[in-house]
Amino acid sequence: MDRLLSCALFLLAVPAISALKFDLHAVHAHDAARHERCVRNFVAKDQLVVVTANLDGFRGDGQTVNMHIRDAMGNDYHKPKDVYGENRYAFTSHADSAFDVCFESVITGITSSTNPARHVELDIDIGADAKDWSAIQAGEKLKPVEAELRRIEEVVGEIVSEMDYLRGREQKLRDTNESTNERVKWFALCTMGMLVGLGAWQVIYLRAYFRSKHLI
Repeated sequence: MDRLLSCALFLLAVPAISALKFDLHAVHAHDAARHERCVRNFVAKDQLVVVTANLDGFRGDGQTVNMHIRDAMGNDYHKPKDVYGENRYAFTSHADSAFDVCFESVITGITSSTNPARHVELDIDIGADAKDWSAIQAGEKLKPVEAELRRIEEVVGEIVSEMDYLRGREQKLRDTNESTNERVKWFALCTMGMLVGLGAWQVIYLRAYFRSKHLI
């Protein structure tokens, strides 16, 4: 209980994290896949994820930006084309896996710049942070403090679940290491036994050979 309270106080003290900002340079179509820019994150199964991408520029400015949201298990969640302005995409994860939010910018016409680029602001919210707490507060008629405590409660629950998941993974890795060590030990013993047996057989064989030749 004290640990959960400490986590809650820590979450209250941590300021909001700003969006990831970067410039996406446009390339020709045959180089687009090679210059694809991706941001990776990890998500647990059945978690809500909201991806918000804000891009400057406009349609017809000589470059086209395409997005692709996918995970490491081969699931495609969103694949919008020619995005600009503010775009928001939500999905529920299908598995415990890393997922990528990828951008590619293709030169599609005449541009006013010799090095065309678009500025991207990317914000990824997962789990409790992805929920619209303003709507929840209005729908359930909660006070601001109650809504904030609800959010922190869900965040702490997600942290506990993630710790349980990591503990389970650590247990599996420890079991795998112990099993591997046991197998290596028996393999080494068998190898030593085979070498000793082979050495003894060689001594017996050579002694019998030399005796048959009347050398000893």
